[in-house]
Amino acid sequence: MQYTLSMRLLSGKSASLLFLAVLLSGTAWFVYGHLQPTIVYKAPPTPKEDPLTSQGAAIEETESQASSSVASALPPRVVIQVPFASQAPLGDWGMPYQEACEESSLILVHHYLTGEAMSPEIMDAEIRKMADYEVNELGFHADTTAEETGLVAQKFYGHKATVYYDITIDDIKKQIAAGNPVIVPLAGRDIGNPYYSGLGPWYHMLVIVGYDGKNFITNDVGTKRGEGYKYPQQVLYDAIHDWTGSKEDIRNGRKAILVVTR
Repeated sequence: MQYTLSMRLLSGKSASLLFLAVLLSGTAWFVYGHLQPTIVYKAPPTPKEDPLTSQGAAIEETESQASSSVASALPPRVVIQVPFASQAPLGDWGMPYQEACEESSLILVHHYLTGEAMSPEIMDAEIRKMADYEVNELGFHADTTAEETGLVAQKFYGHKATVYYDITIDDIKKQIAAGNPVIVPLAGRDIGNPYYSGLGPWYHMLVIVGYDGKNFITNDVGTKRGEGYKYPQQVLYDAIHDWTGSKEDIRNGRKAILVVTR
């Protein structure tokens, strides 16, 4: 009887210790998963080797090079403080603003790289100036591919531009973790932004400025509510398609991202 009672007491203590261990490990996991610091880039980092390729800065076709070891080393949360104004900065959605998502995305990245001030008035003036430049240089300014947008970044601003094709979600995160905002071409109707007019644009560009455990954080120039707008990572990734020349064929566009640096 005494032996049985001792065993019961021991079992009770063991259960309590086991419960305490589980509780502490769960608490540690929660703290690790939720209290890790977010990496915030307030200004462009010091230029360094491109995170996806060490080749030159000219526009080129670069296929995915991400690996599982790289993915595991990525920080859990990153935010790049890119300034924001929409592609209709003064509320006018007529031309050229209706077709200015590419220009506006590029302008945001330029102002991040240079640290220049941003305001609706500045965005308005730069959109009109860039659209005129594109018409004179390219013959058009609406619906430019990732490569064409990169050429504008080089010629209009003097920046370096690289287009990556057939990318993965981790490729995008790797660029963000290196402090590089990522411009993405999209099938605009596939990302489900409730603030778009109607069904949304067939073709669209926006800037990915960060990520967390579930979402990509964007500056979506397609709406005045687009600053820091979050899209589920898989939803945004699935919608990435470069311009094909036809809005009805946009979902057959190649997966591409544009990275602009100084």
